[in-house]
Amino acid sequence: MSDKKIYENPLNTRYASREMQENFGDEKRFRLWRKLWIALAESEMELGLPITAEQVEALKAHETDIDYDRAEEYERQVRHDVMAHVKAYGDAAPDAAGIIHLGATSCFVDCNSEIIILHDGLKLLLKKLVNVMEKLKDFALKYKDVPTLGFTHLQPAQLTTVGKRATLWLQDLMLDYESLTCLLKRVRLRGVKGTTGTQASFLDLFDGDGGKVKELERRVVGKLGYTEDEVYAVTGQTYPRKFDYNVLCVLSQIAQSAYKFSNDIRLLQSMKEVEEPFESAQIGSSAMAYKRNPMRCERMGSLCRYMLSLPINSAITASTQWMERTLDDSANRRIVNAQAFLTVDAILNIYMNVAENLVVYEKMIARHVAAELPFMATENIIMECVKAGGDRQKLHERIRRLSQEAGAAVKQEGKDNDLLERIAADEMFAAVRERLPEIVDAKKFIGRAPAQTEEFIGGKILPILARHSDLLGERGDVRV
Repeated sequence: MSDKKIYENPLNTRYASREMQENFGDEKRFRLWRKLWIALAESEMELGLPITAEQVEALKAHETDIDYDRAEEYERQVRHDVMAHVKAYGDAAPDAAGIIHLGATSCFVDCNSEIIILHDGLKLLLKKLVNVMEKLKDFALKYKDVPTLGFTHLQPAQLTTVGKRATLWLQDLMLDYESLTCLLKRVRLRGVKGTTGTQASFLDLFDGDGGKVKELERRVVGKLGYTEDEVYAVTGQTYPRKFDYNVLCVLSQIAQSAYKFSNDIRLLQSMKEVEEPFESAQIGSSAMAYKRNPMRCERMGSLCRYMLSLPINSAITASTQWMERTLDDSANRRIVNAQAFLTVDAILNIYMNVAENLVVYEKMIARHVAAELPFMATENIIMECVKAGGDRQKLHERIRRLSQEAGAAVKQEGKDNDLLERIAADEMFAAVRERLPEIVDAKKFIGRAPAQTEEFIGGKILPILARHSDLLGERGDVRV
């Protein structure tokens, strides 16, 4: 039972998944610290420093049994989280206490573990992103032939299809996927660099042998699953904080795409054309019992707006790092990095849930098309009459007048659009009277929308999904 007297972050209590919360949890971070200390000690032993195999084994034996109470007590004394955990680890493995953290600075564990956590977080988001893409792919193909009004300036424009519109959402996510996978290829550890990045302490340990210092770094990062090319060539005390900014920019891109989707669905739901899922016991309004508010998409948009505000924070942090390092980034990054990932995790969870359960009202869509299509079809009607021997200019003037009359009846009298009836009753259009239903068939006004949908999905989306087939099968969970 949570303590209702204190503030709790709703990203944890309401929105983000357990797996993303655990990725940024203390348990993972402090276990990574111990993993790093083991990798360092073992590599130093292998390269000839006076560290015994028994000491390394003692560290490995206590890698996961962290005494948090003791570590917290030490931190209250020394006001230094890394040294508090060095002491607690030494208490658990007293024979190895003297060689823990040998030659290292706090950023050896802090920076390297942070990069691993961010890297793992990006992989979790990749999994959710491709699952959203797969669900939108199914939706787009299912409705690729269903004509719907296109909108520019939120005014009815030429027709498109429900499925083709979904390819626009998909393409945004595809661009995000490209940015995310590009970023994943550029993840680098800080490595083993010492206090200000010069490796001076390690050069001392190895009696001036620079080759051994370089080999130490190669071995340490190798034990963590990274190659020598996946390490920053030079650093100050920390890894470049521009990396955080790059990460948050990619997360912002995902939020931008989700925001666009959520707004489109909210508009379409207002038109009663497409709805997000609405559960049988769900309440839309405490006062208006009939309402079916788009709470999922509203929540998605709300979270997206928060995410869009975060990259500037990391930009300021990256640009205000004095010389080799200043500590005013620490408290800030503890909040910003984790919350950015938790936010986008929550966004993608909702996106999956909505995309998988969208409800389409085809008859309402057809009704809206029928209300506007007669105006859009006037040029086609004129052309068919000209083919039958009519005068284009006279036909144009006549249909212009009829269109204005029909438009006035719609706007001023609230009547249905009866332009086709007016045209059918006018002798100037007698040559096409019987063919009017065929001329204004909505499917003749959607261009290559169905083919574009199939081509885009087949050429761009399916290869991505095939590449990540092992990640598919996720379902979006809306917790509250």
